[in-house]
Amino acid sequence: MIPSSPMQDHLPGTLARRTGWLLAGLLLGVTGCSIFPVPSANSTRYYVLTGPGLQAEEMRQGGGTLRIGLKAVEVAPYLRKPEIAVRRDANELVYDDYSRWAEPLEAGIARIVQARLLAGPAVGRVFTAPFPFDQEHDYDIALNIIRCEGVKDGRTVALFAAAVEITTGGDDAKVVARKVFQAPDGAWDGKDYAALAGALSGGVAALCDDLLAALPDKK
Repeated sequence: MIPSSPMQDHLPGTLARRTGWLLAGLLLGVTGCSIFPVPSANSTRYYVLTGPGLQAEEMRQGGGTLRIGLKAVEVAPYLRKPEIAVRRDANELVYDDYSRWAEPLEAGIARIVQARLLAGPAVGRVFTAPFPFDQEHDYDIALNIIRCEGVKDGRTVALFAAAVEITTGGDDAKVVARKVFQAPDGAWDGKDYAALAGALSGGVAALCDDLLAALPDKK
């Protein structure tokens, strides 16, 4: 009788293991779609503030003579999140992870304010911060946004408010107007975030109308 070699003794075990791996791979390929869940579609929605439609002739520069400097818009810290804020009561806020601003709130507000000021018949130029060193301003506008959110605290509305300061331009600036602007409550059903963004856009538009009315004639 011829004794078997160690390699011959090892072959059956090796073959069995390789066969097992092959079968496991085939099984995984067949059932992989059930073992690994299919990623769900991203349900996050992004919203922007919008201004009233402006005709090309309304956007032209030089229609008026006032030169306005729009300082960097400030917003309350709780409004700096990308999620849209909703107030449940005086001290509680909630943020919906799936309803977000598509741009920083201060950038969206500055964009609309600049466009609406330019559309004013008395305004010729609107400079935004940082201002050019070689450009003079008749008036500078500072805005601090203190409310820009939905509310669900027994009433369901959109709220927009801002602290406003208008000063003369130049090194010896003098305060022309200082006030807290409160837009009328905007309509909102508490669910439709597109409608909320639209209602808050209406609040920004009302602020722009108030700014144009508050600007004095050219000094």
